Amino acid sequence: MDQGESLLDQVRLQRLLKDNGLSLVLGSLFIVFLVGHSIAGLLDYNAEQQSHGQQVVGYLSYLTTAHFLESVAENWESEFLQIFGYVMLTAFLFQRGSAESKDPDQPDPVDRDPRLEANREDAPWPVRRGGLILRVYEQSLSLAFLVIFITTFVLHAVSGAREYNAEQLAHSAGPELSTLEYIGTARFWFESLQNWQSEFLAIAAVVVFSIYLRQRGSPESKPVDAPHSSTGKE
Repeated sequence: MDQGESLLDQVRLQRLLKDNGLSLVLGSLFIVFLVGHSIAGLLDYNAEQQSHGQQVVGYLSYLTTAHFLESVAENWESEFLQIFGYVMLTAFLFQRGSAESKDPDQPDPVDRDPRLEANREDAPWPVRRGGLILRVYEQSLSLAFLVIFITTFVLHAVSGAREYNAEQLAHSAGPELSTLEYIGTARFWFESLQNWQSEFLAIAAVVVFSIYLRQRGSPESKPVDAPHSSTGKE
């Protein structure tokens, strides 16, 4: 490889990192925290196993336990419900002065009818195709989050029932529950609602704080010199 090709590869790598830096860093943080979560969970699970005179498990075996799967699904469920709700609510509700809201007095580009742009060469394929494909594509962001939420909700219920039954067996405390029976327990809804309320509190805080507070350089903030009444990201 000559020097010119090496320089070109460096430029491409720099461009790749610059264009995808946000997703790369967020993805890396996710992996780091998930691994940390699994290690801490393993230690906690094995301590519980030892306290009941039961066999401890290795790391890979732990990843398939209800103890780990339930804790992951419970959190993912609330996160994706939060984002689904945020995407849907900001489509038709407003908060004057917030960087997270559309301007209630001005038309917004996101409300533009894509059918008027069907002849654009750089428009996404569903826009150029039209019909049912476009109707689904118009709602695809919220649909994706809704599908993930439902999937993790079910995984939370299934793995939560397994974990509950394992605890019942360890303590000889009562009969096993099916997944549907577990969904009807106070424990399941305690696990879910304690996360759901915090997720929507966090969204509300971002919406309201962005009226009066600023973060220079962040697209989640209005310009530092923007008046409090200014709505949207400008």
